[in-house]
Amino acid sequence: MKYLPLLFRSLFRRKVRTIFTLLAVLVAFTLFGFLSAIEAAFGMGVELAGSERLVMTHKVSIIQLLPESYLERIRATPGVVDACHQTWFGGVYQDPKNFFMQVPVDPECMLRMYPEFTLPEDQQKAWFADRQGAIVGRDTAKRFGWKIGDRIPIQATIWRKKDNSSNWQFNLDGIYDGAEQGTDRTQFFFHYKYFDESRLFGQGNVGWYVVRIGTASKAAAISRQLDDLFANSPAETKTTTEKGFLQAFANQVGNIALIVRSIIAMAFFIILLVTANTMMESVRERTSELAVLKTLGFTDGRVLALVLVESCLIAGVGGLLGLGLAALLVPGIPTSAMLPNLFIPTRSFGIGVVFVLALGVIAGILPAVRAMRLRIVDALRRV
Repeated sequence: MKYLPLLFRSLFRRKVRTIFTLLAVLVAFTLFGFLSAIEAAFGMGVELAGSERLVMTHKVSIIQLLPESYLERIRATPGVVDACHQTWFGGVYQDPKNFFMQVPVDPECMLRMYPEFTLPEDQQKAWFADRQGAIVGRDTAKRFGWKIGDRIPIQATIWRKKDNSSNWQFNLDGIYDGAEQGTDRTQFFFHYKYFDESRLFGQGNVGWYVVRIGTASKAAAISRQLDDLFANSPAETKTTTEKGFLQAFANQVGNIALIVRSIIAMAFFIILLVTANTMMESVRERTSELAVLKTLGFTDGRVLALVLVESCLIAGVGGLLGLGLAALLVPGIPTSAMLPNLFIPTRSFGIGVVFVLALGVIAGILPAVRAMRLRIVDALRRV
């Protein structure tokens, strides 16, 4: 601690240069926070996917429907604990840009299958008893200002009703939350029976099945068993883990993780050069001062440590301020349904702190070694 005044005096020997370097580091780590949140938003569904859940779709494509009659045969398969079906509805609310996922489901089965969706018991009972009832995630309810008891009109883009209209009406019976950070709180669930009885075509067919198994390690064997069950039928199936299904879905957008990490790597390489250049200039300008310190008794190791700590201070102050700024700004960013869970994961803060330390050490190591090897006679001769 006794060297802090010396460190701060060295840092602010060139105030403008130090401030601009701090700002550059701050911007780099703010960018890191933003990109980490975007990467997490695209991948959070995959990371939170249950390892004991499988997804069965039509073998050809997810848009091909499967018979509802498969349900009991799936449930009777050894190793299967429970199974539910879901179907893509694809409607919009008031305007085509108001997109969010709507899914007709068996309400009781859906809540059993996804314990991460938390819904108060009174709202569960109200939903179970209301055939036109629906529940929605907290984020979507907040987005449109919905409250329980509202009548929600959804304009169908695929499923027309038997009266040839595309206007579906639902009663909002509940608003669910997520049991953990990152749970998707944007979906809209309603009764499959109401949907199946009211739609113009496709009765008795569903989009895909979600299957809960007893042992995650047997996922591959049970998947093969399920697909063999419906082999050579008019609607053959393809079963995979929920994580694999969501990963394949996310990959259709592109390798977001690779893109984000490439941008972060480039930003850090540039900021590393900026910080290292600042430290090199600082050491070069203070050659005589470092020689005087050594004359007063500072060892080579102590001089090395002083320059390294100076570099780490620049990286630390700029980096931590950048991470803090990102944490403040990210939750307030208006996002669409494509990025429903925009937040910086805790592990990204940990990685950011490691990057801060690495940046400080790597940027300062060469100037520090140069300062350590400085010979007093040679340094004073330059004055």
